[in-house]
Amino acid sequence: MNVQPMTEQDARAIQSWTYEAPYDFYNQTPSQSGLEELMHYQAVHEAGELIGFYCLGHYAQVPNDTYTYDDTHIDFGLGMRPDLTGQGRGRRFLETVLVEAKRTGKPVRLTVAAFNERAVPLYEGAGFRKIASFEKGTTRFLIMVN
Repeated sequence: MNVQPMTEQDARAIQSWTYEAPYDFYNQTPSQSGLEELMHYQAVHEAGELIGFYCLGHYAQVPNDTYTYDDTHIDFGLGMRPDLTGQGRGRRFLETVLVEAKRTGKPVRLTVAAFNERAVPLYEGAGFRKIASFEKGTTRFLIMVN
């Protein structure tokens, strides 16, 4: 796997990804503002194919009214192409992009939807622990740190 700057082609592909329920929560509605945000992310390729992405900083935060993000951690968000999820590839993908996040020298924090039964155990297995949670709309989110 290799990490490279996001291209517009990669960003457009990500906006077209379609996850099955309940992960359809992560589907994006193609928009110019969404495309512009994705251009601040990094693309992850394997064998010449886009397999995922990650972002750092405020792009990885979920705006809400109860949990206040501080700058003691680097916030980290990631996503894998839908047809590759649930196949046991997440650990290697996470380890690859986590190396990039740790280059900042800060502990890593992520925010994940509590219903995400694939991601939460993956993160726990990589050493993340839950420190807080909050509700946004009808979705509960977990704050995890490594």
